[in-house]
Amino acid sequence: MKINSIHNWVNTVAEAKAIQEQLRHQVIKTDCLQSVRYVAGVDIGFANNYAISQAAIAILTYPELELVEQKIARIPTAFPYVPGYLSFREIPAILAVLPQVEITPDLILCDGQGFAHPRRFGLACHLGVLLDIPTIGVAKSLFIGSHESVPLAKGSWQPLIDKEETIGVALRSRTKVKPIYVSIGHKISLPTAIEYVMGCLTKYRLPETTRWADKLASSKE
Repeated sequence: MKINSIHNWVNTVAEAKAIQEQLRHQVIKTDCLQSVRYVAGVDIGFANNYAISQAAIAILTYPELELVEQKIARIPTAFPYVPGYLSFREIPAILAVLPQVEITPDLILCDGQGFAHPRRFGLACHLGVLLDIPTIGVAKSLFIGSHESVPLAKGSWQPLIDKEETIGVALRSRTKVKPIYVSIGHKISLPTAIEYVMGCLTKYRLPETTRWADKLASSKE
């Protein structure tokens, strides 16, 4: 899988913010997907009191959602936990696992924010630009913005608004269960992102891509 070396990995928040401000303009908000045959989930776990980052990727067929490949990589954690800058903490480990992958996914669902970010450049946007692959941010909790109450039925959603701009949606992924937060990452529109997230859901709150990646990232192997 090709990785674009657009920037060096930095050590300070000021440097990270400058990179976000620079690269945010490269995010493509329209559909650039071909036929989607494989979807992937990526996630990060930690070991040794957060000193080690364990990245996981799970690749599933679409729309069958059958697991066909899974890989793990571990590297030292180099960036602190700072809200709004998680991509600088997590993406280096994700980039370490990607060379192991034999199947290149057509779409990656990230466990985190995408466009729903103060500078509109969350982890899913950052990863998508680096890989030049369509990505979606699927977050478990609200980071920024606000939304109206989401109807209780699965598939219902409400726009997520920040500064009068729609930055994503609050999506009811399971009936009567708290919503997840979906935003574009790269090379995909918001309506299409919602469609594919729904297509990756089964009976659980989180997409199968996220569930598999989370399980792998948390493993003690």
